[in-house]
Amino acid sequence: MTLDSEAGLRAAYNAHAGELFSVALRGLADRGSAEDAVQETFLRAWRAADRFDPSIGSERTWLFAILRSVVIDARRRQAVRAPVTPDPDSAAVVAVPSTRDDIDEAILGWQAEEALRRLSPEHRAVLVEIRLRGRTVAEVAAETGVPAGTVKSRMHYALRAFRLALEEQGVIT
Repeated sequence: MTLDSEAGLRAAYNAHAGELFSVALRGLADRGSAEDAVQETFLRAWRAADRFDPSIGSERTWLFAILRSVVIDARRRQAVRAPVTPDPDSAAVVAVPSTRDDIDEAILGWQAEEALRRLSPEHRAVLVEIRLRGRTVAEVAAETGVPAGTVKSRMHYALRAFRLALEEQGVIT
């Protein structure tokens, strides 16, 4: 990634800004604040471009990690301000922020997706079928034509590789 160049920054913006904006909007419940959060995310990424390590995670994952910090900062600033009492006669819809942290959830999902991408296709398929889709070893073995012992072995090594990929990203220790 070359966020330190204008072309690299433009390419990253074109590739990820829309998705970053959607997540920021969910987290901040305000279009202007979400736009500011995306702009701040790319500014921070540009300033820290030399710290990006593609062996740890993708450009997308890195940008979402930055966005998470930006949104947390924005929420803290919003919490300090006095809440505006809506006019009871107004027909305006008041956006209520989610009670759970959608940003953290989204970031964790992207990091898990990145960890899954690092697995071999065979290991990824077994992990997805058994852990995410809730299928049994016997079902996966019958469908793929691979012996059940091999499916179990692939599952074991898939979990080890998945854990290692998450550790490399700093998700788990």
